[in-house]
Amino acid sequence: MKLITSFTLILFFVANALAQLDLDYQQPHRDILRLVDAKLPPRISVDDKGERAIMIYRNQFKSIDELSEKEMRLAGLRINPKTNIGSRTSYATSISIYHLKKGKEEMVSGLPESPRIANISWSPDQDKVAFTHTTDKGVQLFVLDVETATAKSLTSDNLNGNMGRPFLWARDGKSLIVRVLDENRKPLIDDTKSIPTGPTISVNDGKKAQNRTYQDLLKNANDEFNFEQLATSALYRVTLDGEMKLWKEPAMHRGISFSPDGNYILISEISRPFSYLVPLGRFPFTTSVYDKDGNLVQIVLESPLEEDRPKGFMSTRKGKRNMSWRPDKPASLYYTLALDDGDGNKEVAHRDAVYQLDVPFTGEGKLLVKTKDRFAGIEWGNDEVALAADYWWPTRMTRYYMFNPSNNDAKVETFFERNFQDRYNDPGSFISMENKFGRDVLAIDNRKLYLRGEGVSEEGILPFIDEFNMDTKQTNRIWRAEKNNKLERISKILDIEEGTILTRIESKTNYPNYYIRNIKTGKKPKQVTEFTNPFEGMQNVHKEIIRYSREDGLPLSATLYLPPNYDRSSGHKLPMLMWAYPEEFKDKASAGQVSTSPNEFTFPWYGSPIYYVMRGYAVLDDASFPVVGEGDDEPNDAFVPQLVANAKAAIDAVDSLGYIDPNRVGVGGHSYGAFMTANLLTHSDLFRAGIARSGAYNRTLTPFGFQSEERNYWEAPDIYNTMSPFMNADKMKHALLLIHGADDNNSGTYPMQSERYFNALKGLGATTRLVMLPKESHGYRARESILHMLWEQDQWLDKYVKKAGREGS
Repeated sequence: MKLITSFTLILFFVANALAQLDLDYQQPHRDILRLVDAKLPPRISVDDKGERAIMIYRNQFKSIDELSEKEMRLAGLRINPKTNIGSRTSYATSISIYHLKKGKEEMVSGLPESPRIANISWSPDQDKVAFTHTTDKGVQLFVLDVETATAKSLTSDNLNGNMGRPFLWARDGKSLIVRVLDENRKPLIDDTKSIPTGPTISVNDGKKAQNRTYQDLLKNANDEFNFEQLATSALYRVTLDGEMKLWKEPAMHRGISFSPDGNYILISEISRPFSYLVPLGRFPFTTSVYDKDGNLVQIVLESPLEEDRPKGFMSTRKGKRNMSWRPDKPASLYYTLALDDGDGNKEVAHRDAVYQLDVPFTGEGKLLVKTKDRFAGIEWGNDEVALAADYWWPTRMTRYYMFNPSNNDAKVETFFERNFQDRYNDPGSFISMENKFGRDVLAIDNRKLYLRGEGVSEEGILPFIDEFNMDTKQTNRIWRAEKNNKLERISKILDIEEGTILTRIESKTNYPNYYIRNIKTGKKPKQVTEFTNPFEGMQNVHKEIIRYSREDGLPLSATLYLPPNYDRSSGHKLPMLMWAYPEEFKDKASAGQVSTSPNEFTFPWYGSPIYYVMRGYAVLDDASFPVVGEGDDEPNDAFVPQLVANAKAAIDAVDSLGYIDPNRVGVGGHSYGAFMTANLLTHSDLFRAGIARSGAYNRTLTPFGFQSEERNYWEAPDIYNTMSPFMNADKMKHALLLIHGADDNNSGTYPMQSERYFNALKGLGATTRLVMLPKESHGYRARESILHMLWEQDQWLDKYVKKAGREGS
């Protein structure tokens, strides 16, 4: 069947008339179009030695034809039932091998015709790279021999990618476990053509089940049937010669992982009953250990359906969770047990405990460590050293625990207890190295560990590497990026003992390139890629970080862009577009920190407002919009006043520089930024117009929490109502452009949010326009949609901001 190649966008427009318009996709001004269609350099995936990399070429966007292929939305998944892979999968169009030390690119032979490459994965010895190719009929496995630069297919296009990556490398790198479609899969039910046999009924036995508003859930028995068919696969072992052997009978495999020594495989399988309230991550599942020949060794976890988790971000699954292999042991499992029954509202001395299970994986195992707050993970070292971490959202606190995994009577030491939103004092993350099993474990040098940090500071973003003394818990800085007109970030630690790292260096106008640096010799780093700037038209755009303060003294910042060749001393006043996204904090010190760099490369990605600097606007991007609630106060208790104060401070700051006409300012944002935009236009007179993309505007439709709000509607009705632009639609003062993906899958931002809000604004006589982008989700993917979105925004800004009453008029 021929795909539909054009769509009619449905737009509701209120200005001089009330009407519904039929409009084909439009394209923005050529200055924007040139930037959108710029050909980007490839992405790269570098091996652990820093010798070879895979160059990954891709298209920035999908086409509306691709988005229009058959899609089934089941249990939180979006699946193409014809090809049996995620319907929104991003594909590479080609790959090549790049020799970093030689600076030489080598083309790969044996790639399929018209490649649609995904799931790229190095083999354990990094001599091979596996990847999938999606044909018109299904998913096929390929393996690339890096030495010979030759790719070949190992399977036909019958793999099942509906549940994620459909293959797993075996420990020896000589074979893979692949998920293959069930030969006995029954035909799927077309719910649009089936005749109902009865109503869909949901029940509750009196338990509280305060779940978020998930999307793409199962809705009826037909959905259940289709989900089971699409999620089921048989497991086969395939050699590098393409020989396939059935390894395990069909089941709904949730997760598969080899033990570090390769002798066991941990497999989780989903089972019934399914749910219409929560996605597949909370369906019942059983986790079992098998030997490498596929024989069952032990069932280690049986997890029931979880629909009634206690409220709050800190509540979790009751019982055992997070069953995983310990990377520094041949075949030892570890798991977490909630000591508060998963209820973050209970008062307990310890929230979680971590246990270890050894062969033959029976019983409860041995206790390793307890955490005061919710367990956040472990970084394993050896038999004597491991680091656990926990966190607690209400206080924004986190800490590390150093413990001896071989002796649970040994003292557990806590360190790095801090506010995780305090980026200036972030100690970084611990550096790992590959062990004899090919797994990452802590890099331990006698009694020293190593840390790598992003280096956000008052001086700017200056990444660093520190030594960490395991006895004193003190750090010693051994390298820090130089402060200059460039931004250098750590991409990969190649050999911490030798001091070699892979970094990425960029500037405002220089596209990011990769360098190999030795932090011990202090020599100039060696550039290993030569990517050029695809956006040369923006070379003369002025960019700076501006700092200013809110009326209550809270420090704020933003990135200011001015049009190419704009004379800052001319006194000419520009219209301005401000773009922002609110963030909640529990302390002002963290809220006032600057976490952006003026030296970051200016990259106009599809959702960015930077395009409009080419249309004669000053653009204020990433404007700080902190919402602070200290002590017993929650951030949202004063959400609207703080939004308005943030906006006023930003406009006043740029106005004081003499660049803008404060009477011609627009504001925009995506998702929670759209919610912010609608509130600003409702509760202030600071802006002429706004752009709100894919937002939620009626918080009573997300009654059990939203964003960082943990209280439900019935606990804080005034907060929900005051924050909801829908509830205050009669106060809307200015022109608002609403854009929404017609198939938005994000929790809370149903397309209905924009549709109902538009209807309210229309009914109350506001100036507004609603654009529903066909087939688009929360983020937009099709080139046609993105170009039209940019056109709509350009037209709206031109009419309601640029051509609005100028200063003094």
